[in-house]
Amino acid sequence: MKKTEKAARTGFRTWLLIWGLGLAGQICWNMENQWFNTFVYAKIGKDPSIITGMLICSAAATTFATFFFGTWADRTGKRRTFISWGYILWGIFTIAFGLTQFISREMYLLVAVSVVLADTVMSFFGSMGNDAGFNTWTNDIMTDTNRGGVGAALATQPVLGTILGTVVGGFLVGSDDNYMRLFIVMGVFVIVFGFISMFALNKRDDVTPHKEGGFWRQFVSVFNFKRFFRLKELVLVHVAVSIFFIGFNVYFAYIGNYLLHYLKYTADQMGIIEAVPLVLAMLTAIPIGVLINKNKHPYIAIAAVAVNIIGLFILYPLRPDAVDPDSLFNLQIWLGIFVVGVGYVGILQTTKVWAKQLYPRDAKGQFEGIWILFFVLIPMIGGSLIGETVVKSSGETFVDELSGKLQYIPNGNIFLFGAIVTVLSLIPIVLSIRYHRARVLEEKAQLPVEDRR
Repeated sequence: MKKTEKAARTGFRTWLLIWGLGLAGQICWNMENQWFNTFVYAKIGKDPSIITGMLICSAAATTFATFFFGTWADRTGKRRTFISWGYILWGIFTIAFGLTQFISREMYLLVAVSVVLADTVMSFFGSMGNDAGFNTWTNDIMTDTNRGGVGAALATQPVLGTILGTVVGGFLVGSDDNYMRLFIVMGVFVIVFGFISMFALNKRDDVTPHKEGGFWRQFVSVFNFKRFFRLKELVLVHVAVSIFFIGFNVYFAYIGNYLLHYLKYTADQMGIIEAVPLVLAMLTAIPIGVLINKNKHPYIAIAAVAVNIIGLFILYPLRPDAVDPDSLFNLQIWLGIFVVGVGYVGILQTTKVWAKQLYPRDAKGQFEGIWILFFVLIPMIGGSLIGETVVKSSGETFVDELSGKLQYIPNGNIFLFGAIVTVLSLIPIVLSIRYHRARVLEEKAQLPVEDRR
């Protein structure tokens, strides 16, 4: 019996690790993607250039770490080490990030560089534990019988991470902007799960080592994209994901500061406003999982993109004079976030399972690195540069008295330009349909007659 089959049959332990490690990781990623940006606006300056620097450098570190540790994990076959130590170091450097607030804002360049550097180091070890470790392990245990359930878990975890990270984060930050309290609690939370994984994971979670020459030869081999580009369906899935998340990063990097500084909500209010609609949106993962098991990937993806765009156009017209910051409920905001969330859950859940089905069996760790290239690096660079341009060219501005720097507040244009980019992701999805159909028919032809549906 193969180790992947054994892992798939461990039942409760496997699902405990999927949800425990996955949710801890997503909460920490959410904190970086959302609260790090509001931390910069609250403690350093309302400067989108710092956020762009953080996004680009952390994305580069994440991508390199995924390739590096993914190759290492494939060669050793030991997933446990990378998951456990990655999570522990991730938590430590999350706490260290908060220390940058104690550098004087009068030394603006120093504090800006320190924030970007601290975020980069944290992302490096986060990718070691979560991307190269945990995500590769989920590839190992995925089978035809559990891919819908695993896909649903992996897709709902970012939403749950956003909900819990935003609500708990808002509560911890509080009205006194105590970000250090947030970073300590979240950092310890991730460290604890790193230690738990040391005992919960065992030899059954390791795989057969796969070596191709020396380490660096194998590491560099994945950058020869000939093998990747031969897999036409997989390429189109990656391109669609990349375009969608370029659009996503145009607005998501600034949505917290949009709610806090443009619409004038408080941090704890922001958590509830985002959480409730996203909880409802997350419920759609159940029917989506059923469709995924029926191999309807491209059609789900098309619907998800369309729904996401509709949500962005619901949010775009919002103006501060139409919002009462003393009232939590605003139909337009809640409906817009819900509809955007449905599209986000749909595209993430579908493409994650879709891509994992197409990975070569002997290089799952390295192909997880290619996924990060298209899912993280390209979108964060492209999305952050577009988002910064939008905020600087059309946002609210004022001069900070302490630093003397021009400050920028994002407005609804982040949703408009996010939607314009997102619609382009439909092109590769549509092009993938013929490859998807051909593969599904071929797979059915290889099944016993009684199993063909």
